[in-house]
Amino acid sequence: MEEQKGSSSSSGTGRRLVVVGGGVAGSMLAKSAQFTADVTLIDPKDYFEITWANLRSMVEPSFAERAVIKHRDYFTNGRVITSNAVNITEKEVITEEGEAVGYDYLVIATGHKDPVPKTRKERLAQYHSESEKIKSASSILIVGGGPTGVELAGEIAVDYPEKQVTLVHNGSRLLEFIGPKAGAKALKWLKSRKVEVKLEQRVDLDNIVSDGNGSKTYHTSSGETIQADCHFLCTGKPLASSWLKDTMLKSHLDGKGRLMVDEHLKVKGTNNVFAIGDITDIPELKQGYLAQNHASVVAKNLKVTLNGGRPCRMSTYKPGSDLAIVSLGRREAVAQFPFTTVSGVLPGLIKSKDLFVGKTRKAMGLDP
Repeated sequence: MEEQKGSSSSSGTGRRLVVVGGGVAGSMLAKSAQFTADVTLIDPKDYFEITWANLRSMVEPSFAERAVIKHRDYFTNGRVITSNAVNITEKEVITEEGEAVGYDYLVIATGHKDPVPKTRKERLAQYHSESEKIKSASSILIVGGGPTGVELAGEIAVDYPEKQVTLVHNGSRLLEFIGPKAGAKALKWLKSRKVEVKLEQRVDLDNIVSDGNGSKTYHTSSGETIQADCHFLCTGKPLASSWLKDTMLKSHLDGKGRLMVDEHLKVKGTNNVFAIGDITDIPELKQGYLAQNHASVVAKNLKVTLNGGRPCRMSTYKPGSDLAIVSLGRREAVAQFPFTTVSGVLPGLIKSKDLFVGKTRKAMGLDP
């Protein structure tokens, strides 16, 4: 565990804010509230990662230098505890090491479970080794056809057109989190880049046969065999909320393990607990820019509350539209807007070149 303190000018009774989770939503909130409240950020890693850039970082590790940011670089006026939270009482958050961290206000922002290294240095080294794995392989299997699998296939197909890429997905179409048109456009694009796509099949990752020369044989649920030098698992990650089932918030989880929030993003039935990001039950796509919007609403509401403002002055959150952009390599993308779905260079201009990394760094108060 590591603790660091800034020169918090707003410390004192009634102003202690604990943020659990340093992903997109939690880090933005800690940054926004650091001069309003006495903030403690509890996160199992010492960095915040712009997660929608991590597929680019796998083929271009130097890209991760800007996308993996130490908490201390943007959060200078508060305390960072590098640990997992394991319990919550009405007054304290308990860490894995048994430290009790008192709070007046609490924000849960633990998002999805993603077993990543603890330090920024280790995370950057991981990207270098994944990049080497891609470079040295002549054939690559990608398991999962959601946004992660499609974007990774796109990055490899554009940067290494000579490599044989196979994508296997258990669903009937790609990108099932958005409309069928986007999936069809992504499929057409991948096929045009010589990516072999197999739908409605699963890969048995427990029985991989190696031939001793670096090549492996994978078996699918329909009896097919696939030869590849390596594979990347790009299936969905579970919510990081199972730890809440043994806390005072257990009755505030819905059937899917999400925290139920009101229009102010306060956990329903509580006075001083908020939830932001993917862990909420807000009926919208789980997207990074929406998690940032959650953070900004809660930052405003905490400011109103701490300054003694009336509840009627609190900001309300309206669920985001079904806007989604999935990158297809460095120049193209498929985008679903509320009224139309397009693919090609135009949506690519919006996202694919820099993947919003410069914009996000700027929002965190850093050089783009």
